[in-house]
Amino acid sequence: MTAPTDKLSFAEKAGYSATDAAANFVFQTMILFQLNFYTDVFGLTASAAAAILLWPRLWDAVFDPIMGVMADRTETRWGKFRPWVLWTAVPWCVVMVLAYTTPRGWSAVPLIAYAFITNTLLMTLYSMNNMPYSALGGVMTADLTERAKLNSFRFIAANIAQFVVGGFTLPLVAKFAVGHDRQHGWQMTMAVWAALSLVLFLTTFLTTRERIKPVAQTKSSPKEDFVNLLRNRPWMVMVAMTFVHFAILSFRGGALYNYFHHYVDKAAMFDVLERLGLTAAPLAAGAPAPGGLLEMLGYIVHGTRADLASSNVADVFNSIVNILGTVTTITVLVLSPSLARRYGKKAVAVVGFGLSAVSAAIFYTLSASNVGGMILMTVVGSIVYAPTIPLIWAIFADVADYSEWQTGRRFTGMVFATIGFSLKAGLAVGSASFLWIMAWLYDYETKAPGAASAIAGYRACSGLVVGLMFLACTILLAVYQLGRDRTLRMAEELETRRSAAQAT
Repeated sequence: MTAPTDKLSFAEKAGYSATDAAANFVFQTMILFQLNFYTDVFGLTASAAAAILLWPRLWDAVFDPIMGVMADRTETRWGKFRPWVLWTAVPWCVVMVLAYTTPRGWSAVPLIAYAFITNTLLMTLYSMNNMPYSALGGVMTADLTERAKLNSFRFIAANIAQFVVGGFTLPLVAKFAVGHDRQHGWQMTMAVWAALSLVLFLTTFLTTRERIKPVAQTKSSPKEDFVNLLRNRPWMVMVAMTFVHFAILSFRGGALYNYFHHYVDKAAMFDVLERLGLTAAPLAAGAPAPGGLLEMLGYIVHGTRADLASSNVADVFNSIVNILGTVTTITVLVLSPSLARRYGKKAVAVVGFGLSAVSAAIFYTLSASNVGGMILMTVVGSIVYAPTIPLIWAIFADVADYSEWQTGRRFTGMVFATIGFSLKAGLAVGSASFLWIMAWLYDYETKAPGAASAIAGYRACSGLVVGLMFLACTILLAVYQLGRDRTLRMAEELETRRSAAQAT
């Protein structure tokens, strides 16, 4: 039994992937650094930062279904979804910089208002761009194998962006801060990322094409579309799984930043970086920065073993771990289509999430000085998690197919928008819940991030809590109903219907 064939060129797959790379300059910054940017650079309290992370993302989650309705009803010569990538490109890049700009001399209340407004605008533009972009992948081809390949391209590009963001954001912030401060460093770094994002958005618009049209163009209301979704049990499972999955990402990002900066032994990290040649004596006052690529990027510890408390050893080690995990992920991602073709998307995802739960639990057992174990488990965790990344998004397209198979009408935008709602809500709750757990269970205060109780919290959150969340995803995917044989049969039936409709 085979699915219909609708091949995509290498250029179109690569071009489609560009927008997800652009989106990850915001997404990965948000996951890895936004919480600590608001508390350590912008100067907000933990409670204010939690509210600013939570409410704009919840609004974005609510806006996603609205955006889905708008996208499904968009009619242009470029298609339904592709134009939104173009229309939002410039506003996205402007607000991206404003969201990481700290106004000078402002008191607490205006600062909170500014952060709230800019973060809300950024999340809104993210939804207006990324929801139609995600739906675009569902209408470029009906071929299940091509979809898996398309999403592999997408997430290879996303992980390259993650490599850049995770590895070079903090070093670039440090570099731009020379002669200024970290607030200036963040503003300039985000300006660089915004310029790259603009080029990538335009690349996607110019290289992609929408092909799949619904069998019938029956008019329906948004309410009817949503009621039909409520009858789609695979959609319900994926909404719940997506909520937990993306809560993991934002939760783990905040936890790991503090884990490396406050739990891990700095002398042990310094030893690793010294062996890699990433340490140097502190610069004398007024001395020019040393030459060389690593030094130009600020990607080096400017401190000595006797000065570990004030050196940037945690920043550099954290960046190295991020890069190592991302390189591993990119390497393994290419296996996803072949694994999905042989075992099915569902089976590969269940195994990947289950092993991710085990690796997170092992991570919890590591002592503060066992940096070798941390590096090993970062690699292992990336290996087992990587194949799930593109397959989950290919599963979302299968859910849209299932709705069309059930109802005879295709509302891809609504499917991806409601899943986007769950995604954004998960991100919001993940970030906020890390702060809530730390405040309620571990007496966390932003003015004393290195307290013993807080350190115990970083360790538990980075390992045990993340492992339990991965386990929840595994269980939800295990009960998801669209296995390999059923998706192939459904794809064949839909292709037959579409061909008959075109012939008529």
